Amino acid sequence: MRRRAADFRRPVRRRFSCWIWALLGLFSIAGLVLFVVQHNHHEDRVDQTVLEKSARTEQVERESLNITKEILSVNSFSRQLAEQMTLAKAYVIIAKEHNNLQLAWELSKKIRSCQLLLSKAAMRGEPITLDEAEPIISSLSSLIFTAQDAHYDIATTIMTMKSHIQALEERANAATVQSTLFGQLVAESLPKNLHCLKTKLAVDWTKSMPLQDLATESRNSPRLVDNNLYHFCIFSDNVLATSVVVNSTISNADHPKQIVFHIVTNGITYGAMQAWFLKNDFKGSTIEVQNIEEFSWLNASYSPVVKQLLDAESQAFYFGEYQDLRIEPKMRNPKYLSLLNHLRFYIPEIYPQLEKIVFLDDDVVVQKDLTPLFSLDLHGNVNGAVETCLEAFHRYYKYLNFSNPIISSKFDPQACGWAFGMNAFDLIAWRKADVTARYHYWQEQNADRTLWKLGTLPPALLAFYGLTEPLDRRWHVLGLGYDTNIDNRLIESAAVIHFNGNMKPWLKLAISRYKPIWERYVNHSHPYIQDCAAS
Repeated sequence: MRRRAADFRRPVRRRFSCWIWALLGLFSIAGLVLFVVQHNHHEDRVDQTVLEKSARTEQVERESLNITKEILSVNSFSRQLAEQMTLAKAYVIIAKEHNNLQLAWELSKKIRSCQLLLSKAAMRGEPITLDEAEPIISSLSSLIFTAQDAHYDIATTIMTMKSHIQALEERANAATVQSTLFGQLVAESLPKNLHCLKTKLAVDWTKSMPLQDLATESRNSPRLVDNNLYHFCIFSDNVLATSVVVNSTISNADHPKQIVFHIVTNGITYGAMQAWFLKNDFKGSTIEVQNIEEFSWLNASYSPVVKQLLDAESQAFYFGEYQDLRIEPKMRNPKYLSLLNHLRFYIPEIYPQLEKIVFLDDDVVVQKDLTPLFSLDLHGNVNGAVETCLEAFHRYYKYLNFSNPIISSKFDPQACGWAFGMNAFDLIAWRKADVTARYHYWQEQNADRTLWKLGTLPPALLAFYGLTEPLDRRWHVLGLGYDTNIDNRLIESAAVIHFNGNMKPWLKLAISRYKPIWERYVNHSHPYIQDCAAS
C-alpha cells in the first residue's frame, strides 16, 4: 500500500491532559457555591427589611391607639372595667348610707386600681390584656355580688341615684333663685352716691325760697303748651338718670332751645329734682317738674291700677312674709307698685293741650337729634315704636295667657311685640281711640293676674293693639342692661340706646363695655357729684 505524501496526511489528534479537566471542574463548583451564597444573602436582607417595616407599622399602630374608642368598644376589657367601675361607685354611695364602711372602702380601693390600669393603658398606647384585666374584674364582680347580697339591688341603686340627682337639682335651683334675688335686690337699691346727691339737693330746695318761687313762676310758662316746640316726657324718681336723659337729648339736638322736657316724679324726690334742674343750665331748653301726688284725679275711683296697687292682696304679694318661690323675683320688683311706672298710660290727661310728645325712660341715652320723630307719618296710629320680634320670645304669646279665651279670641299670638322706652305718641289719635279706656278695661280683666303676670308692656300690647306704627330699628336699640354682645356698629348707629335690664349704668354691676356711653353725659364737674362720689 502506498503511503500518502506528507502534505496530504491527517493531522494527529491532541488530547487535553487530566489535570486541565480537574481545574475546570473546580472553577465550576466554586462559581456554583458563590451563586448560592449570594442568593441566600439577598433573601435575608429582604426578610430583614420586611421585619423592620412590620415593626415600625406595629409601633405606629400602638402609638395611635385611642383609649376613648377602646372604652366604647363592645369587646374590649377597658369597657368592662369602666362599666364595673361606674356600678361600683354607685354601691360606694349606698354602702356609706347604710354605714357599711368596710364594703365602701374595699370598693373604693378596687375603683382606684381600675382607674390606675386604664391610665397605664392610655399612657402606653396599648389595649388592656386579659391577664391585666381578669384580676380586677373578678374582684370587682365579687364585691358587687357582696353588695347585692346586702340588699343593694339595682332597684335600690336607681332610687338612691334618683334621690341624689333630685337633691342636686334642688340645690342648683335654689342657688339660681338666690343669685337672681340678690341681683334683683342690687338693681332695686339706690346707690349711696345717688342717695347722697338727692339728700344734698333736697336740703337746698328746703332752705332756698328763691328756688321755690322760681319753680312756681315756671309753671305758667307758655312754652309748656306750645305745640310748635318739641315736647318730651320722663317719669322717674332718679335725679341723676333723668339728668343724663335730658343732657344727652339736648347735647345732640340741632335746636336745643326748642325742646321742652316734662318730668314727673314722686313727693320724696320732687324737691331734689326741682333743685337740680333749676340750678343747672341745659342749653336754654325748658324743663318742667311735677309732683305725682298733686294729680288728685289719679285715684282708685278712676284708675283700676291704683285700686289694685292699694289692694291688701297685692301688698301681700309684694311684701308678704310668706312668698311663693315659684314666682320670679323680678316679678316682685317694687317699681310695679310705683304709679310713676304706669303714668305712661295717662299722658293725654297730664298734658291735655299737647298734640305730640315723645316718651323716654330714665335708663336711656340719646345719641342723635330726636326732633325728626315729630314729623314722622304714623298713618293714623297712636304709638310709634320699634318692634322687637326679631327674636321669637318677643311675640304676643310670650307675654299674654292665650289659654284664656278672652285673649285668644281677640289677639294674634304671633303678633309682633314692640319696645317701651322711646315712643312717639300722637295724642290727638290717642284721645280719638280712647286708649286709656282700653287700658282700664284690660286692667280690670286682669284683676286676678291671670291674663299676664306684671309690668306695663303686656297691657300696652293690648291697649295699643292695631294702633302701633313700626319705626326703623335704629331709632331705639335695647339690651344694654343685660346683653354683653351687642354689635358696636348697631350701638353707634342708634338714635337712642336703652339700658333695660338689671345692669343699670349707675350701678356697680353695670356692663363696663357700655357704661362710658352713659358716663359721658354725667356732669362730673358738679361739686355735689364730686363730693358724693368721694363719700
